[in-house]
Amino acid sequence: MSVVALKPYKFPARDARENFPAPLLFIGWEDHLLFAAPVALPLPSDTLFGALSQAVLPDIFGYHPDFAKIDWSKAEWFKSGEPWSPDPAKSLAENGLKHKDVIRFRTPGLTGVAGSFS
Repeated sequence: MSVVALKPYKFPARDARENFPAPLLFIGWEDHLLFAAPVALPLPSDTLFGALSQAVLPDIFGYHPDFAKIDWSKAEWFKSGEPWSPDPAKSLAENGLKHKDVIRFRTPGLTGVAGSFS
């Protein structure tokens, strides 16, 4: 939905990169309604993408009963709604991620608590 401003709309952006300790990355887990929206995480650009599944996401999504069942080699990734194949050995920046990007992952065979999303 577009917005039409009635008066000049000029002010410094409060969500600019320099206002955060690290670039924000929004991460969502498809088909898991326990998490209503992607989470926003400040992650250094040099973080290896593969570290997300091992060191970052367990603290965010780990209490969900499906999380321990994830086969990360089969996870399907999306960037801005489009299928995407990140390289786990490269950094977030090397995978083309920047401040306020949105990524989502789908875990085939896992569709919410007791299949509640299917």
